[in-house]
Amino acid sequence: MYAIVNIAGQQFKVMNNQKIFVHRLEGKEDSSVTFDEVLLIEDDGKVLVGTPQIEGAAVSAKILEHMKADKVLVFKKKRRKGYKKLNGHRQLLTKIQIEKIEEKASKKAATKKEKPEKVVEVAETKTKEEAKPATKKPTAKKPATKKAAPKATAKKKPAAKKTEKKSAKSESASGGKDA
Repeated sequence: MYAIVNIAGQQFKVMNNQKIFVHRLEGKEDSSVTFDEVLLIEDDGKVLVGTPQIEGAAVSAKILEHMKADKVLVFKKKRRKGYKKLNGHRQLLTKIQIEKIEEKASKKAATKKEKPEKVVEVAETKTKEEAKPATKKPTAKKPATKKAAPKATAKKKPAAKKTEKKSAKSESASGGKDA
């Protein structure tokens, strides 16, 4: 038999006589604690799932000791800037032992709390036409606009002009040297 229970904001899969570490709980050592946020219970292949919790189900545990976890080093660095920062952190924990998982209370609560079916009364003030949802009138589609095709422009050969200019310069340059 096991259960999934919410303890201090975390979900744990617990079984009888199991020892687990959870975030620090209030209470003294050797005192008992009851967790009523049971999400799932499995017993010999029979699974009971809560929506989101199982009403009346509970897990009882015994606080064994309060302690701190191992130190975790947090190191920050920015390269080529000369920035280094080292921080240490030790999480506060509580070691607990699961004593028993109660699901019988949930079965009794479920049989006692039979929910009557909800009766919904419909107001008949609207006629059938008014009750129909308004439909949108189809709009006329606009013809797709044609994008102007890129015009093929006749490119003048600038290379010919450059060669003419070069030849004219070379003639004038050579004419100046000859004269």
